[in-house]
Parts: sequence; structure tokens; C-alpha cells
Amino acid sequence: QVQLVVPMAVVFGPGSVPGDLPKPLPFRDVQEMEISVNLRTSVKSRYEMHYRRTTGQEEAALAAATAREADAALHPLQDTTLGSLTMYVVPETSSLLPQGINVYVGKHRSALVRAGGSLAALQARLREVTQVMSFTASSIAAALSDRVPNGQLSPDARRYLKSSLGYEITFSLLNPDPKSHTVDWDIEGAVNRYVKPVLDKLSLVANFSVDSQILYYAVLGVTPRYDKESSSFLLSAHSLPHVINPVEARLGSSAASLYPVLNFLLYVPERSHSPLYIQDKDGAPVSTNAFHSPRWGGIMVYNVEAPASPQASLPLHVNVDMPRVMEVFLAQLRLLFGLSREEVPPEFLLESPGNEGLADWELDHLLWAHTVENIATVSTTLTSLAQLLDKIGNIVIKDDVASEVYRAVASVQSAVSKLSVGHLHAAFQASKEAVTSSERAFFDPSLLHLLYFPDDQKFAIYIPLFLPMAVPILLSLAKIVRETRLRKKEPTKMD
Repeated sequence: QVQLVVPMAVVFGPGSVPGDLPKPLPFRDVQEMEISVNLRTSVKSRYEMHYRRTTGQEEAALAAATAREADAALHPLQDTTLGSLTMYVVPETSSLLPQGINVYVGKHRSALVRAGGSLAALQARLREVTQVMSFTASSIAAALSDRVPNGQLSPDARRYLKSSLGYEITFSLLNPDPKSHTVDWDIEGAVNRYVKPVLDKLSLVANFSVDSQILYYAVLGVTPRYDKESSSFLLSAHSLPHVINPVEARLGSSAASLYPVLNFLLYVPERSHSPLYIQDKDGAPVSTNAFHSPRWGGIMVYNVEAPASPQASLPLHVNVDMPRVMEVFLAQLRLLFGLSREEVPPEFLLESPGNEGLADWELDHLLWAHTVENIATVSTTLTSLAQLLDKIGNIVIKDDVASEVYRAVASVQSAVSKLSVGHLHAAFQASKEAVTSSERAFFDPSLLHLLYFPDDQKFAIYIPLFLPMAVPILLSLAKIVRETRLRKKEPTKMD
């Protein structure tokens, strides 16, 4: 039974304390929910809420002109433990929040919430905020997608990447027509400027490696349709799945990879199919001219402007606008990690994470999901290993394999206990260790079932070898027994 505990401080600013509080401040309260995954599996969520008034420093920070300034001033004053939340309650008439906005979610682990008049109204808002900033039933279901019945899973749940100890990111420039286009892209500078801050933040979740390549004469494998009205070529939504396989055969990045590979492709259309636009299911052009494939990556089509004069010398020199391209690829990266911000209520205002690419609470969101997924993975791996060992009675289990199994069980128990006291970081680290140990035990070469024969196979192998030798031996033994019996029956001569 996994219990997810979120330590949460609810801090009342001046003039925001509801009149119907059950106790004088400060006091503690607990709210529990059960997230049902399937008939046998459920996850408990427990919000441990500590209600108190603001300190003098927090009051001064809340007197800032804008919510962004207040959030920056409050950050050094709050609990920055991974998985914890701080809610600052401001009066209903506060000018900190814009008109029509009841909740401002900052870049860190705090939010500004309008009081709402009564405690019940405030708690309803706080529930919505915690759903956004920690985990939801759908995010836990996506983490446990292998155990959720197919009909109950949202379509987005299959999009997210499975938890892994590492990921490899490959940026590829596809130039199918190098005779017409010479394409330059400053991928190293773009990675350092846009991708590295995001991966530095995500380094807590997994290890990342980044590489890039340029592929010439690599085509999409789907012939686009020519549209006379717009004098352009179109790729419809139903043809997009057929684009990936021919391209993937040329990438070669996943052949020798230990970890999942994320592919981000920039495709410069050949001159005969230019300009090329992607259409959505309704036939409207996609604004980014890009699409992504769940758990695989994304492709962006980068059109080159036709030369002004037909006599222009070929190949044309093209400098790729890297900020525009990286903006699309980073948005796709967020989608693949399940960090989309589409399900936010309209009265919520979410602060942009800036160069880091994701806010602190979004990082916690990932850690919650990956910790639960790791615990489920270890459970499945060890169960499969136990079933394998039960089937093969004469299997030899070495001491190092046994120690890995014990270590995996101890680590997963530690992860569950750390989650139940609200220590998210320690729980995640323990779950990673548990996955590593369980995988080492399961894939140990000494446990290959091909090394051990069932009894019926042994009989099938050894009977043809020993039967020819056994027949004369058994006949000789029978003859000796028969002669011994005859000797005993002969009467002895008496003088």
C-alpha cells in the first residue's frame, strides 16, 4: 500500500483569515483521498496542512506591487523541500492578483490564493491548487499505466515517457536535397542556451546525454499532396504516422543505446516539395508546422523561402532560426515528460518557468510519478523473477544475485516508508536503487533458464545414451539371480 504525503503550509496574510476557522491559529489538519488504479491496487494521498499567520518578513513580501515580485521575495522565506507546498492566502480584495484570477502559481513551490470568504471555499481552492502542483489521479494512473484497464486510461497517458535511469536526446537535421540547399544550424550554441538549463534541472530525475547529426538525402517516405489554392504541399494528419518509420531507419541512434532515445528532427523540404505544411485532423494548418510521436520524439518542418530570382545560383545558403526551432522542441520535450499545462482552470495564472524550462513544482510532479512507477516496476520485476525460480526447481541462485534481490526489497520498502512521511527526494533515490538492483538480479547471466533443463528433457537426452549399455547389464543381472535361485533349490548330497 503506497501512501503519498504532501507537507503543506497554509499561511494567512493580514485580513484574509476566514471567520469560521474551527480552532485558533496555528493548527494542523489532514485531508486524505484514495486513488483507485484497479481492483487490487490503490494509492492513498494525504495532505498534511499546517495553518498559520504570516511572519513580519512574509507580510513585507506580500506588500509587493505584483504577484511575480511577491513570489520572488517569498522564495527565500519558505520551505524548499522537494514535494512540499506553501499557500499564501491573500484577502479577496487584494490587488496582487489580476481581475478574474483567484490563484497565482509561482516558479517555485508556492502559490497565492484568494481567501474566498469561508473556510470551505478556501479549502476547495486549495484542493484545486494541490492537484495542479503535486499529482492528480490521472498522473498516477499514467505512471501505473501497465496496471490500469485500457478503457480507464486517458489518451495522453500513453504519450509520457516511461521512467528510466537515463535518456539520450538526439537532434537531427534532415537535408533531403543538398544540391538545392546548404543548411547551417548552430546546434551546439542552441543546446547550451536553451536545452542545458532544462536538463540541469531534470538531472535530479535522470542522466541525460545529447548528440546531434546531419543526414543528407533522408526523405520522409510520404509524398505530400499539392494544393493549388495555396500553391503549397500538404501533409495530412492521417499520413504522419507513416513518416516516422522510413526516417527512423536512417537515424541509427537507438541501435546501441542502453536508455530510451528521444529524437528531435528538423526537416528542410526538398525544393520540389516546398513549401510544405502540416495539417491537423480538421484540415487546418498547424501553427508550429511540427508534430510529435508519443515516447519517440518530434519532427518540425522548416520551410526555406524561394529565391527572388529564378536565376539564383544553387545551392541556396540557409541559416536556421534556432530560437524558433528550440521553442518547439522544448515544448515537445515537456509533453513527452507529461508537463503540459493544458488542464489548468481558467482562474489560475501560472508563472512562466523562464530559461529553466520547468518550475520547481513541475519537477516535484515528475518525481512523484516516477517514484510510484519505479515502485510498481520493482514489484513486477521481482514477482516475475520469483515465478521463474519456482518453475525451475534445480536453478542455482548465487549469493550476489540473492543480495541484489534483498537490496531491491529493502530499497523499495524504504521508498514506501519515505513517501509515507513526505520525504520525496529520499523516496525517489531509494526507488531508483531498487530498480537498479532488481534489474541486475533479473538479468543476471547465471539465471538464464536455458542453462537449466527440466526433468523430462534430461530423460530425453540421457535415455538414448544409457539404454544400449543398460540392456546387457540388466540381462546379466537377471541371469545371475536365476542361477543363484537354481543353486539354492538343488538338494545337497548327504553321506
